[in-house]
Formats: sequence, structure tokens, C-alpha cells
Amino acid sequence: MQAPIQELIPAELQSRFAKARNVLVLTGAGVSAESGVPTFRGGGGAAVWKGMPFDVISSAGMVQQNLQAVWEWFDYRRNLLSELVPNAGHLTIASWQERFPEFTLVTQNVDGLHQKAGSKNVIELHGNIWRARCIACESRFDLRISHPRPDNCISCGERLRPDVVLFGEMLPAGAFELAAERAVRCDLCFVIGTSALVYPAASIPEIAKSAGAYLCEVNPERTPLSNICDEVLSGSAGAILPLIGAATN
Repeated sequence: MQAPIQELIPAELQSRFAKARNVLVLTGAGVSAESGVPTFRGGGGAAVWKGMPFDVISSAGMVQQNLQAVWEWFDYRRNLLSELVPNAGHLTIASWQERFPEFTLVTQNVDGLHQKAGSKNVIELHGNIWRARCIACESRFDLRISHPRPDNCISCGERLRPDVVLFGEMLPAGAFELAAERAVRCDLCFVIGTSALVYPAASIPEIAKSAGAYLCEVNPERTPLSNICDEVLSGSAGAILPLIGAATN
């Protein structure tokens, strides 16, 4: 027999969740993996595209050397993502934006599944695979409504590139700063489905904790952040997050 929800979700977390006024959520690849999104990296199964490893074809240098190859790689990835749908983790996080007076969602993911689930005003630390960006004037284009994918900017005529952060590039201007500012002000912070190995994203929950927030990690395995968390829930976002809401209703 399955344990009651109240026993699966610790009482302290239930209380914090029920009373929270300002909540910040940081998500990583683990949330989207449940929807079937490949991570394209890691170990012997690392993706190779036309003989080039993932971190080469997805690099700033490759944009300069062979932008066409970069687009072929990202077109392939978008095709894989096109039929995927948000899972219970995405949907639960989207519902939280109506639950709290202040809510901030920060994601390392580029797949757009949070927005597809209904999340608004998402802080995208690594960009979005469904957008193109002009290499000159920085104009952005929604590839979900641009068919076929445009090769050149309609504003200035220059070439377009994927609007994602590639290896060797900085985060979008202001994205981390905004996330950090929100982290300082939150009273409850969730870090969900991330290895906590990629900085500066991994410093966001550290900032929240240092400012006095209650920090909860949801992940199948422990991470470098686990030891500073007030609560660590072992499991998938899709299985655990709906329980957190249900336990406090």
C-alpha cells in the first residue's frame, strides 16, 4: 500500500510551501528527460554529428566556421523535440505561478517545454531552441511560426543563428543577474532535475540559501548542492512535484 502523501512529503516542507509568498524554481535537463528530451551529452553515449562531438558542433567557434552545419544540427534537434509534450513536472511548475504572490521560474533548458506547459516570463539562462537570432542586430525570430526557417534577418539582412548559449559563450545579457536578484528575495527555492555542475546557474540556489531561503532539491541522485539543501527529495520531478501541491491543499 502506498504511503499517504503527507508521509511522502516532509511536514516542514509542507508548512513552508503552504506559507510561502515568494518562490523560485531552477530547473535542469532532468525535468525534460521525463518527456523524452535527449541530453545530447555525457559518457560514451555522447552525441556525434557528422563526426563532430556535441561540444564541438554546439560551440561558438563552429558558428564562425560552419554556420550551415550548426543549423543542420539544431534543425535535427528541433525535429526530435517537435512531438514531445510537457510532463507532470512541467505542468505542476506552471500551476505554481498562480499559487504564489511572487513566482520565478529559471531554467537551463532550451526545449521550450515549460512555456508549452503554460509557464510565463521564464528566465532562460541558455536561450531557446525555437528561436533564431541575428548575428548583427540581435533581432529574434520565433521558429514555431516561421516556415520555412529563415536564413537571413528581415531587419538587416544578416545571417541568423540559433538563439541558444553555445559552448564558449556567455549567458544572455541580464538573465543571470535577474535570476540572482529574484533568488535573494525568495523565501522558498526549489532546484529540480539539475546536476548542479554548470555555473553560474548552480550558484542561484546557493544565493537563495545564503539570503535565508528554505532550499529543496528534487532529483533522482544527490548532487553537489545536496549537502546545503534543507530538504532533498529523491525521485523524478513528474512523480514528486504533484505530491508537494497535493500535500498542502
